Amino acid sequence: MTLSVSPPTSSAVADLEAELVELLGARNVSTEPRARERASVDGARMSPIISELLPLGLADLVAFPTSAEQIGQAVAAAVRHGVPVTPRGKGTGNYGQGIPMAGGLVLDLSRARAVVEVGDGFVTAEAGTPMVTLERAAHATGQQLWMYPSTAQSSVGGFLAGGSGGTGSIVHGTNDAGFVAALDVVHGTGSPELVHVEGDEAQLFVHNYGTAGVIARATVRLEPLQDWRGLYASFPDFRSAQAVLRDLAALEPRPRLVSADTPEITATLPADPALPEGRASVRVIADERTVRRATEIVEAGGGRVEDVREGAQTALTLSMLSYNHPIEWLQKSAPGVYFHLEVSGAALIDRIDEVHAVYEGGMLHQEIGHSGPIGMLAGVYRSPEQVLDGIRALNELGVGVHNPHQWNVDFQLARTVETARRTDPQGLLNPGKLNPDYAGPTKGAVS
Repeated sequence: MTLSVSPPTSSAVADLEAELVELLGARNVSTEPRARERASVDGARMSPIISELLPLGLADLVAFPTSAEQIGQAVAAAVRHGVPVTPRGKGTGNYGQGIPMAGGLVLDLSRARAVVEVGDGFVTAEAGTPMVTLERAAHATGQQLWMYPSTAQSSVGGFLAGGSGGTGSIVHGTNDAGFVAALDVVHGTGSPELVHVEGDEAQLFVHNYGTAGVIARATVRLEPLQDWRGLYASFPDFRSAQAVLRDLAALEPRPRLVSADTPEITATLPADPALPEGRASVRVIADERTVRRATEIVEAGGGRVEDVREGAQTALTLSMLSYNHPIEWLQKSAPGVYFHLEVSGAALIDRIDEVHAVYEGGMLHQEIGHSGPIGMLAGVYRSPEQVLDGIRALNELGVGVHNPHQWNVDFQLARTVETARRTDPQGLLNPGKLNPDYAGPTKGAVS
């Protein structure tokens, strides 16, 4: 389970290509340089630290299975030929999880997108199905997903293997907290079998980047559909905006999302009359029954409601203005300047001025999560050492930090290593991402 997997030989790649063409068809296999290059990068350029190290790997070939069964066949073929396999969803992950560090096969799952079944409290779909497609299928039966990521076009397999939370996490926590009912997974043993796992056993394959098994099909939880509204509010400054966030998140029924941005970050978001210049923004996906109370909370805190919008598209729009996305817009406004950290804890509200002061140009994008305040802290990037020094300072303030500037599995690492000894004995599944002694570009610092 280390970086010691050697790049495949040219003959092994050629033999695998021939077998995949027979299995998947010529249109679903490519060794064309542009296709290989596109498949070998994800959103890691959001990290200036990782960007300095790119390219970190280049696929030798790319395959596009169109069903869960073809995913199993393709993985099995690669393992039999001794070729590393890096699974890829929509490529929206931004920590390098989808980069083929040992070359080999990038298995792009985005064409395996059938919704298999929508039942009472669950939906089953192939790994490449976009989360927004699942949400629409659920709506047609009077239900909704427990949660979906801020990039709603992300695939369900990619979200489960590489993501953690998003819209709906206020109520349900992260995607390893009961959201996954069952998975069909391909092991790296050379067998095309889809191994069905449920409950705790399914959790062994969540948030580990496909290093212990490639998700081919997933069953996730649904709940009764609610009538959502998008509430846009503004405040004269960020501290007054923050003062109402806990009360908004405590509304009953609970909201799906509560986000806030400084006036500076708000100014970089897509132009919208509900995001007035020079004011901090608060955005809520609120149950229709709570809009009146939410308005009272905003106005009592010195803010004003700019708009209340309805319709399914409103929730998706607000999701795309949450979590990493505002920081991406900030980075687009000043390319090459900003980096970010994932942060959590009450100090994000109670000690915000000190938090902002840790880094030059410090600005917080705020969310309320299942356990309290979370967010993305942006700062002006100088060096990896500067990032590490700031992490230590944030810890002293009581801020929890997840450092996204590294690509190693950092959730239940020991458990995943042990699972992979059984499910991937040759270490061919996404090699380079499962290293117990990892020391990355910022020493793998996570707190």
